[in-house]
Amino acid sequence: MGAVASLDVVTLRERLGAELFRKVAGPDGPRNRERVHGTPGPRWFAPDSPITRVHGDASMFVGGIRAIMLQSLHPAAMQGVADHSGYRGDMWGRLAQVSTYIAMTTFGAERDALQVIRAVQRAHESVTGTMPDGTPYAASDPHLLGWVHVAEIDSFLLAHDRFGHEPLVGAERDEYVAQTAHVAALLGVTEPPTTEAGLRARLDAYRPELAGTPAARDAISFLVWHPDLPVAARPAYLALVGAAVSLTPEWQRRELGLPHPPVLDEALDRVVGRALGKVSTGAIRWAMASGHAQARELQDARG
Repeated sequence: MGAVASLDVVTLRERLGAELFRKVAGPDGPRNRERVHGTPGPRWFAPDSPITRVHGDASMFVGGIRAIMLQSLHPAAMQGVADHSGYRGDMWGRLAQVSTYIAMTTFGAERDALQVIRAVQRAHESVTGTMPDGTPYAASDPHLLGWVHVAEIDSFLLAHDRFGHEPLVGAERDEYVAQTAHVAALLGVTEPPTTEAGLRARLDAYRPELAGTPAARDAISFLVWHPDLPVAARPAYLALVGAAVSLTPEWQRRELGLPHPPVLDEALDRVVGRALGKVSTGAIRWAMASGHAQARELQDARG
């Protein structure tokens, strides 16, 4: 009985992890994986470099959710989402597009990486509008692109520190930021930070511009409570959300209407968040194992 029960738990964990992975990768996930890893040609980053270790780790699921929360705090960025796409229409479709972009620019052949960057730039050309106070915004604005970039990189690095299989240490951390800057500059970010200290300074510089607008709170509420997942997969998803929230400072939680514990409960909040993240990323890591094996086979075939 014990062996059967253990097998059932493993099977359930694999199934739930695989369901979340399929949602984030999108319906074209297998085809994109083959293109990313199987296409011959030079690549920007070595297989075991900091950026490939971070972006290929299951902790990205937590980092991605945390990045969305953080990005939504810039009113112009959130207004663009609300006006031109929104999370209610196709949240998972948007996440799949971001997932493909990150995979292609991190692991893909140079020509494919440049192609996906140009596709994003073309998409940004039509994302323009006006803030409620009459201020114009444009998704192609280098300043706004810079915010989206630093919010992502801070979130990915923080989640990898807490939940990653092999956290970055020493000079690897600056190397990671510099590697992401290479991609960001090609997209249109002006002088993206190339060190961890520079990343922190850039985040601080954006602080006066940030606020939790009604559109931001609505989007994050939808992200948390309406994930469009099978009922059986929702606890695993909520565990990822809980882990992401545990990485979010108290002032950001307050702005977005997220739970923010009293001071005496902060230590417990960190412990619970760490546990949720370890369990949920562990489940996804199991599900990703076969995908990593396929990627290695494609790389070997590529020579």
